[in-house]
Amino acid sequence: MRILVDADGCPVKDIIIKVAKEYKIKVIMIKNIFHEIKDDYPEIITVDQGRDVADLALINLTKAGDIVITQDYGVAAMALGKKAYALHHNGWEYTERNIEELLMKRHVGQEMRRKHKKHSAKIPKRGKKEDEEFEKKLRETIEVNQ
Repeated sequence: MRILVDADGCPVKDIIIKVAKEYKIKVIMIKNIFHEIKDDYPEIITVDQGRDVADLALINLTKAGDIVITQDYGVAAMALGKKAYALHHNGWEYTERNIEELLMKRHVGQEMRRKHKKHSAKIPKRGKKEDEEFEKKLRETIEVNQ
């Protein structure tokens, strides 16, 4: 088991590293050239800028039993297809039961934005509760599947 992180814009990198150290699990963080991660624990893979470059690198590295941390529903769907576990940084798990609905909502949202050229509502500020939920779900996923 390894933890692979879609690290561009991931707000829980510190939590991931802390928990991974406790369980002695390898962490691989994939980021583009414009993001910086300053920690010696994770393996850091830097990719060029470009649409989906980091996502494709992450999925190419993913193996069955890995934990993938991403906010991208498409990446999560591909991780599930490889029999990996996929977690959102807000503390919930992508599953075979919820991924199709999430992908459909994403598609509908994209179509609405394309048609109406409007931006979606402002995303609420992340709070301590989301961090706690994420850490709880990460620990649970590790313990149940290690």
